Amino acid sequence: MKKRILGNSGLEVSALGLGCMGLSSGYGKPTEKNEAIKLLRSAYELGITFFDTAESYGPFTNEELLGEALAPFRNEVVIATKFGIKGARPELGMDSRPETIKAVADASLKRLKTDHIDLFYQHRVDTNVPIEEVAGTVKELIQQGKVKHFGLSEAGVGTIRKAHAVQPVAALQSEYSMFFREAEKEVIPVLEELGIGFVPFSPLGKGFLAGAITKDTKFEKGDLRNIVPRFQPENIEANQGLLDLVNTIAQNNNATPAQVALSWLLAQKPWIVPIPGTTKLHRLQENIGGANLSLSSDELSRINAALTTIKVSGERYPAHLQEGIGK
Repeated sequence: MKKRILGNSGLEVSALGLGCMGLSSGYGKPTEKNEAIKLLRSAYELGITFFDTAESYGPFTNEELLGEALAPFRNEVVIATKFGIKGARPELGMDSRPETIKAVADASLKRLKTDHIDLFYQHRVDTNVPIEEVAGTVKELIQQGKVKHFGLSEAGVGTIRKAHAVQPVAALQSEYSMFFREAEKEVIPVLEELGIGFVPFSPLGKGFLAGAITKDTKFEKGDLRNIVPRFQPENIEANQGLLDLVNTIAQNNNATPAQVALSWLLAQKPWIVPIPGTTKLHRLQENIGGANLSLSSDELSRINAALTTIKVSGERYPAHLQEGIGK
């Protein structure tokens, strides 16, 4: 697989990473451990070198999974994990106090079976702790060799600038896809100005852009899409126009809708590295095909022109999950 560098950080990763959350939480029943390990190792064999986790995925079990699965080739991969959620449980709110960040780093290192974290993100902005203090704490961890690079997740441009002035930010992780393009307004221009890489999560719109979700789809118990407004039947139906567009482009390229969605995202900037998640080998292979698909300039223009006329229906999160986003 082709490689990309996240902004000016020098951190080189595969053009597509793997979002690992869904193996342990968020989308129903966790994947059986041996199957999950097999999938993670298959991803590496297929060329993926960038793996995204967090202490709150599980909680804790996702990091343990990656630690075991990636141990045989630890030095050939880049592992990103996160701090900043109180007790690793989102319902408890945020906690980015310096002592917490340091404790989380040490605990994550043990679970990941490693002596360094390649990319350490603040999972969500903690409005009770100045971002300069957060960045300074991560700077200390970098000086100690425990962390290699600092990242932010779902931060607003003011926070990004303040953090970057204290400790260079290697990457911002936020949602970005044809299904959610908020980052284009302010965030992407600032990332380009400052030389910060962009790591879009949910690049397939939590599965919507893969094309198999309809208004009649029933998500299993524990799947967060059950409470996401965008996945209510009336909104799925209202957003079908976007999927029709993607399907047309896919058919013209002998590709799948997911591959078109990923190819479009990769074409936006050379320092964008999407991290689609999956629990299935055939979906992993399909997603990797998206990194090898080159849409023509005419097709990209056609998609972008259509996107300006399409209004996506439904919020991407319920109100209680909005804390720390865009601050």
